[in-house]
Amino acid sequence: MTLLHALLLGIIQGLTEFIPVSSTAHLLIGQRLLGVPADDATFSFLVIVQLGTLVSLFAFYGKDLLTIAKATFDVRLSTPERNLGFYIIIATIPALLAGYLLKDAVEALFKQPMLQASIRLFSAAILLTLAELLTKKNRILESMTWFDSLIVGLFQIIAVFPGASRSGSTISGGMFRGFDRPSAARFAFLMSVPVMLAAGLYEMLDVIQMPNLAEFLPLLAMGFVTAAVVGWFAIKWLIDYLSRRSLYVFAIYCAIVGTLCALSMLLQS
Repeated sequence: MTLLHALLLGIIQGLTEFIPVSSTAHLLIGQRLLGVPADDATFSFLVIVQLGTLVSLFAFYGKDLLTIAKATFDVRLSTPERNLGFYIIIATIPALLAGYLLKDAVEALFKQPMLQASIRLFSAAILLTLAELLTKKNRILESMTWFDSLIVGLFQIIAVFPGASRSGSTISGGMFRGFDRPSAARFAFLMSVPVMLAAGLYEMLDVIQMPNLAEFLPLLAMGFVTAAVVGWFAIKWLIDYLSRRSLYVFAIYCAIVGTLCALSMLLQS
């Protein structure tokens, strides 16, 4: 991997982490097209570069996150922000357990980039289509209950294994509970903070033990910074888009790109 590869992969991560088209699938496609080897170092890069888009979330939702964090741990309060903090914790637990228990299986799939990319894209296309077809989309975030948050959290497992868009899975989960698109997207983004942070920090344990760490750090820094900057603009664009339009365009896009990935895999077999 070169600095140019890291830059391009960082752009891909920033553009696709929040837009429901599976950032992992696009990183795998980019990895394949750029000729980056599917080894442990690349897997670590793909996980840790997500921390760059976590910075995007902090920058965009910083005030909200600070308010929620303060309210959650202040036992004297009983506010919507405190409830939301607890709901984020509830929604996070299923994905953390799945990520820990399925880590080896997920890493194995990453050894076959086109297979994993096609699985993630088709899963996202199906979820987004069903979410638009079968839901009422008439609730706002303030009406959320602990059961809603648990269901959305369970949907996040689909993003871990067999794989789908993280934002697509959780936005769809929120819509299946009747939330409108902007509310579902806001909760999806807020609840992604603990999972992304945990995954990135966990992978850091492997990175700091790498024998060529000094050579690897500039690549991580390039991908991290690029993903952070591009990710902020992607969040802003998507929130505005979802207030006016449906998810069908993303479902169609995922189905088309997933088909191309599957055909590519078949032609090379």
